[in-house]
Amino acid sequence: MADTTLQTRLIHSSYTAPGGFAAFPTAIHHASTVLFKDVAAMRSGDWKDKSAYTYGLHGTPTTFTLEARLAEIEGGAHCLLAPSGLAAIAMVDFAFLKTGDDVLLPENVYNPNRELGRWLSSDFGITARYYDPLVGAGIAALIQPNTKLIWTESPGSVSMEVPDLPAICAAAHARGVLVALDNTWSAGLALRGFDLGVDIIMQALTKYQSGGSDVLMGAVITRDVALNDLLAMAHMRLGLGVSPDDAFLVMRGLPSMQLRFDAHDAAARQVAAWLQGRPEIARVLHPAFEDCPGHAEWKRDFTGAGGLFSVVFDARYTEQQTDRFVDALRLFGIGYSWGGANSLVMPYRMPAMRRTWDDAGTLVRLNIGLESVEDLLADIAQALGQMVHS
Repeated sequence: MADTTLQTRLIHSSYTAPGGFAAFPTAIHHASTVLFKDVAAMRSGDWKDKSAYTYGLHGTPTTFTLEARLAEIEGGAHCLLAPSGLAAIAMVDFAFLKTGDDVLLPENVYNPNRELGRWLSSDFGITARYYDPLVGAGIAALIQPNTKLIWTESPGSVSMEVPDLPAICAAAHARGVLVALDNTWSAGLALRGFDLGVDIIMQALTKYQSGGSDVLMGAVITRDVALNDLLAMAHMRLGLGVSPDDAFLVMRGLPSMQLRFDAHDAAARQVAAWLQGRPEIARVLHPAFEDCPGHAEWKRDFTGAGGLFSVVFDARYTEQQTDRFVDALRLFGIGYSWGGANSLVMPYRMPAMRRTWDDAGTLVRLNIGLESVEDLLADIAQALGQMVHS
């Protein structure tokens, strides 16, 4: 490059870094444009084939590495990243549904997934129907000739019912229907969805995988190459690229994810057990507890529980009082999501979210972070005192 002008040398350089560098972190490869060795390489490359690179949207070594690691965690073979958990859900829907098709979603489904179902129904001619999450094998009666996809969520991330996944999958497969699982609650660590018959697993990597409450990302994982090919087409057509910097942040969280998950789990069980003894609380909805709907399925299928559970306040307390409880908490931030180091709280108006909801009291969801359990219990106790006596 010595015979070129300075301006050209600012853009083109003959320097190549020496090989042999090794470190624990995966390198961050930024690219929109990917360079090809020659025209033959450009023409022979297939963007669906992760043995080659074609354009930044379809991946760099950084995103390919994260996809491979996530597939390994879930026991899958293929993975595609999306900018959020909801984007990953949309990828699944647009990969397998078309006008005239039908999709089944559980009543306890993640609310943005419910809203997406409504959009599919109103604007795309795809019927979205909702079923009791505890229906089990009874879902066979709901499957229509045009039903193509059944969404499951285990447990529901607000009301915490645990479905009978093997029964749902058996009924679905007998009719040629695919089953997708939102496995975000367990982070793929405590529930092996593919082993229970699930075809497609969605993860919101925003939660435990990143662990820092600072990244939005989702993933769709499969074992079947034909399903992955359909998902890859939807991924491409929707333009669902992710930042390699964000991919790096998620990968940085993976080595500590099991340790953090177990710590959240242990702390959440202590807090939930303490709340069971409080007169202000009518029900504790924690899948590891015997009175939670679907506990038998949780005990059969899961190996852990993480930090997310809900409580239902006694009906004698008004919404104004439970809102006062939430506002009085000092160590719990009021916010959606979970899986980070900070504890979170969120009140829900369940009758507006569910066609049927039997509890008259207010449901409040708690994400137990990594603070001292002693401090969290003291904080909850003082907030309950302000709720009752203010």
